[in-house]
Amino acid sequence: MKKSFTIHDLPPQERPRERLEKFGIENLSTTELLALILGRGIKGESILLTSQKILSKFGSLEALKEASIEDLKEIRGLGLAKAAQIQACFEVARRMNHGNLPDGQTSNKKQILSSKDVFNLIKPKIKNFSKEHFIVLSFDNRNKFIGMDTISVGTLNSNLVHPRETFEAAVRRHAAKIIIVHNHPSGDTDPSKEDLNVTKQLEKAGKIMGIEVLDHLIIGDGYKSIM
Repeated sequence: MKKSFTIHDLPPQERPRERLEKFGIENLSTTELLALILGRGIKGESILLTSQKILSKFGSLEALKEASIEDLKEIRGLGLAKAAQIQACFEVARRMNHGNLPDGQTSNKKQILSSKDVFNLIKPKIKNFSKEHFIVLSFDNRNKFIGMDTISVGTLNSNLVHPRETFEAAVRRHAAKIIIVHNHPSGDTDPSKEDLNVTKQLEKAGKIMGIEVLDHLIIGDGYKSIM
C-alpha cells in the first residue's frame, strides 16, 4: 500500500511545469511557483506539499521574503540548498527593483536623522525573525546611509559579536560611522547586561579604528537606544 504522495502521482496536465507551458507562468498559483523554484521534494513528500507548508508557516510572500535561512530550515524538507534558492529569488527581484546595485546598497543615499529613521528602515526586515540578528548600518561622514550587513545570528554575546567582524563590514564599505542594531524576538527592548557589555566593547574598538559608533538600537515591538 502506497504511503506517500509525490508530484508524479498527479496527471501530467496538473503538474506545475506542464501547466506553465500550457497556460503561462502568470496563471500558476504561488504554491506552484514555489514548487518550480525548489524543484524536488523529499522522500515521501511532494514538492507541492512542501511549498504549501512554507506558505502556511509564513502566511504571505512578504513574510517569506524576510525569513532568514535559519527560519526556512525549520521546515521539514528545506535544507540549506533550498533555503538559499528561496532567498536568492527574492534577492534577484530586489536588485531589479533597485537598479542592480551592489549588496545592501540603496539606489539613493538616504540620510538617517534619528533613531526612529533607523527603526523604520530595519523593522520590516527583521519583524519575522525568530532569532536575534546583529546588524551594522554604515554611513559616510555626512551621515548618508551606505548599506547594511548582518554580522551574526543568535543570542548576542561578546564571543558571537567580535569587533573584528563588526568593523570589517564598515571598513569594506569605507564607512566613517556606524549604527549597530539587534532585535529581541520577544518584543522586549530592555537591554541585557551582555547587550551593554557588547556596546561598550564596540564603542571602544570604534575609537581605535577611527569609525564612530553613533548608536546601538534594540528593536522589538518598539525600539530603544542603549547609548
